[in-house]
Amino acid sequence: MPGLTPLGLSLLALLGLTVGAPLCLSRLLRMQGDYMLGGLFPMSSAEGTGFGDRTRPESITCKRFSGFGLLWALAVKMAVDEINNGSALLPGLRLGYDLFDTCSEPMVAMKPSLVFLAKAGSRNIAAYCNYTQYQPRVLAVIGPYSSELALVTGKFFSFFLMPQVSYGASMDRLSDREMFPSFFRTVPSDRVQLRAIVELLVAFSWNWVAAVGSDDEYGRQGLSIFSKLASARNICIAHQGLVPLPNSHRMPLGQVEKLLQVVNQSNVQVVVLFASARAAHTLFSYSVHSQLTPKVWVTSEAWLASDLVATVPGMAQVGTVLGFLQHSDPLPEFRSYVATHLALAADPAFCTSLDAAQPGLEEDVVGPRCPQCDHVTLKNLLAWLTNHRFFAAYAAVYSVAQALHNTLRCNASGCPARKPVQPWQLLDRMYNMRFHARDLELSFDASGNVDMKYDLTLWMWRGQEPEVRTVGIFDGQLRLNRSQMKWHTLGNQPPVSQCSRQCAEGQVRRVKGFHSCCYDCVDCRAGTYRRTQDDLFCTQCGLNEWSPDRSTRCFPRRPKFLAWGEPITLGLLMLLGLVLGLTLAALGLFVRHWDSPMVQASGGPLACFGLACLGLACLSVLLFPGWPSPTGCLAQQPLFHLPLTGCLSTLFLQAAETFVESELPPGWMGRLQGWFRGPGAWLIVLVAVLAQAALCTWYLVAFPFKVVTDWQALPQEVLVHCCMHSWISFGLAHATNAILAFLCFLGTFLVQSQPSRYNRARGLTFATLSHFIIWISFVPLFANVNMVYQPAVQMTAILLCALGILASVYLPKCYLLLWCPALNTPEFFLGKGPGNVGETRENQESVTLDPVSPAAVTPTQ
Repeated sequence: MPGLTPLGLSLLALLGLTVGAPLCLSRLLRMQGDYMLGGLFPMSSAEGTGFGDRTRPESITCKRFSGFGLLWALAVKMAVDEINNGSALLPGLRLGYDLFDTCSEPMVAMKPSLVFLAKAGSRNIAAYCNYTQYQPRVLAVIGPYSSELALVTGKFFSFFLMPQVSYGASMDRLSDREMFPSFFRTVPSDRVQLRAIVELLVAFSWNWVAAVGSDDEYGRQGLSIFSKLASARNICIAHQGLVPLPNSHRMPLGQVEKLLQVVNQSNVQVVVLFASARAAHTLFSYSVHSQLTPKVWVTSEAWLASDLVATVPGMAQVGTVLGFLQHSDPLPEFRSYVATHLALAADPAFCTSLDAAQPGLEEDVVGPRCPQCDHVTLKNLLAWLTNHRFFAAYAAVYSVAQALHNTLRCNASGCPARKPVQPWQLLDRMYNMRFHARDLELSFDASGNVDMKYDLTLWMWRGQEPEVRTVGIFDGQLRLNRSQMKWHTLGNQPPVSQCSRQCAEGQVRRVKGFHSCCYDCVDCRAGTYRRTQDDLFCTQCGLNEWSPDRSTRCFPRRPKFLAWGEPITLGLLMLLGLVLGLTLAALGLFVRHWDSPMVQASGGPLACFGLACLGLACLSVLLFPGWPSPTGCLAQQPLFHLPLTGCLSTLFLQAAETFVESELPPGWMGRLQGWFRGPGAWLIVLVAVLAQAALCTWYLVAFPFKVVTDWQALPQEVLVHCCMHSWISFGLAHATNAILAFLCFLGTFLVQSQPSRYNRARGLTFATLSHFIIWISFVPLFANVNMVYQPAVQMTAILLCALGILASVYLPKCYLLLWCPALNTPEFFLGKGPGNVGETRENQESVTLDPVSPAAVTPTQ
C-alpha cells in the first residue's frame, strides 16, 4: 500500500488482528493544551430523521458515518501535533483541540458551538454587556465544512468576535465583512469556482445549459452568481430550478421530476448542478430511478467530494461528471498518520492511558462525539484517502497558529508574552495575514479568503465507485488536458449543447425568442463584416474600407481613376494620335499650298487657323487621364471649348459666304466681302472666342469643377474624379459652339450649289450634323455611364467631334490637292475665268463633284 512506512505496515498488521474490536478513536478527538481550538466536522449525518416532525428539543441521533469528516478531523490533529512538536511557531507552548461532529445539521452544530463559547473552566456562557475580557473555552474554531452550517455558526461566533476558519464553506455571502467579521476560510469563494465553471462551458462551446441548485441559501446564491457570469459570456440558461432538501416541504418533489423531464426532452446536454450533497443525492436518486438520458453534469465542490452522492445505486449511468476541487499541496505522510492512530486506538493499553490522561469528555453535555468512529477500519477509509484532499483543514490550523505566534510575539527561543489571549485579540492579527502551510505561502485578503487554484476533476468509474481524475487546472485561466477526458458519448466525443448551430464565417446571429443562444444565421452584406463570433449585427466598414459578402474583415480601398495604362485610355490615345496626325497633315498641306485657289477659297489664313484650333481641341483630351488635380479639373472644359469655338467660327464664315453667294443678289457679295475674308472676319472670330471665354469664366466661377473623392460609387475602390455640379452650366458652356454649328447648318442646308463648282455647302452641312449627333448622343451616355468612365466618354466625344469636322470639311480638300490637282483652279473653287472676273454663274464648265469623294470633271458643250 503506497505511502505507508514500515512502522505503519506493522501497525496495520496489528490492526488487522483486532478487526471487529471497538476502538477508542473518538477519544482522540480531544486534547488539552495551553491554548484550545474548537473543531466542527461532518463525521456523520442524520439521514432519514424527520426534523419537521419534532415536537421537543430532544437529542438527534446521527446514524450514517462519513469518513470525510473523520479524516478532516485527523488532518487537524496532525497539524496540531506538528506545531506542538516543532519550534517554528509556538516554541514551549502546546495547542489543544476539542473536535465535534456536526451531523451536517445546523441544530446539531449549535450544541458544540455553545460549548466552545462557555467560560473557561465552566459549562456555562456568562451573560455580560461587555465581552472584552471574556475568556471562552476555545480561542478559535476550525470549521464547519458546509456553507449551510457556516451561515449559522458564522453569525453566532461573530457576535463574540471569535475567529472561525472554515476548510470547505465556499458560499460568496460569507465574504461580507459586516455580517461575518470573524469568518475566514482556506478555500476560495464560490464566485471563483463559478467563474471556473463558466470558463469550462466556454471552452467546450456549451452555451445552452440547464442550471439546478439546492433549495437553500447556498444553492440560490450560487445560481444567482452563475446566471450573471453566464450571461456576461453569452451562455443561455435554458431551464432553471431548485431541488428541495430531504424532509423539506417547501417545494414538492414533483417539481424536480417535471424539471428533469423538461431537460431530458430538450436538446440540453449539460446541467450545472450547484447544490449541497443531500440535494444532489435526492436529484440523482430520482434521475437514476427514472432512467433519464445521460448528461454532462458540471458540479460544485459541495457534493463532488461527497460519498453520499457517489454511492447512489446506478450513479455510473447518469453520464459524465465534471467539477472543480480545490488544489492543494499533497500530504504524503497522512496515510501513515491515519494508520498509526487507528492502530493506537485499537490498543487497549493505549486507550486506558488515554482515559487516565484526559478524564471528563463531558459526553453528558454534548453526547457521544463520534460513536461510529470507534468501529471503522483502515480499509473503510482507503477510498476517502484516495479521492479527497485534506490540505484545507490542515492549513486552517496553521493560520490560527500563525496568528497566535504574532499575538504572543514568539521567536525561535520562545514566546515572551505567555498570557491569556482573548479571541478578539487573535482576530485582529488575522486580517490580511500571511502564513505558511508546508511549502505553500497563503494569505487572507480583506474578505477572509485565500487565493488558491482549482483542479478540474472527472469521475472515472471503476465498478460501482468513482475514481477522481484531474484533467485540468484553473488559476484565473483554464487549462485543459483533453486527452485524459472520457465522455459518455459514442466515439468519446465531447457532447454538443447548443440551441442553434454555430454561424459560418461572415454570418451574424438574428435572435429568435427570449434566449440569445437561439438564433438564425444572417449573411453580412458587402460593405459590412462580422467582427466577433458573438456579434448580433454586422459592423459597417469605414469609408476607406470595403468588404465582400460574408466577410470577417474589411480591406483598404484603392483609389480609382482613369489611369494612363488602362486599355480604354490606350485606345483613346491611339485615336488621338490618328486625329491629331491627320489634322497636322492637313495643316501642313494647306500651308504648303498657301497660294492655291483651294486654300484661298477655304479662307486662307482662317482655314489654317481653324485647323490649328481643331488640333488644340484634340490635345485637351490629355487633361482627362491620370490622377485628377484641381488645376486639371478647371482647365478641361475651357481648353476644349475655346479652340473648338475658334474652329467653328471659321466654318461659320465659310457657311455665311456660301449663303450670300447662292441666295442673295450679286451685289451683296461685294459689300460683305470684307467680313468674310478681310479684317472683319478676324473680328467675328475674336468676338465668338471672347463670348465663349466669358461663358467659361462664369461657368468656372459659379460652378467650378472640383476634385471629389466618392466612397459610394464603387464597391471595392474609392473613385477620385472631377465633379460637375450643374448640368445647366455645363450646357451653357456648349451654347456658343452649338449656336455657331446651328448657324452653319442653316447657311448651308438649303443652298443650291452650282454644278460647275466645288460644293462647299455639303461638307459644312455634314460637319455640323456630325457635331450635333455626337454631342446630343453624349448627354444621355454621359449621364448614365458609371462615373469611372465619364472622362473616357468626354474624350471620345471630343475626338469624334474633331474627326467629324476634319473628315467632312478638310480631308476632301486635301484629297483634291494631292490626287486631283487639275481641279485646283480659280474657276472651280472661286468661280472666276480669264477675262471675266465678275461672272460667277455663266460660261463655266459644268462639274459634278461629291465633296467627300471628288469625281472627274465633265465639261459641257
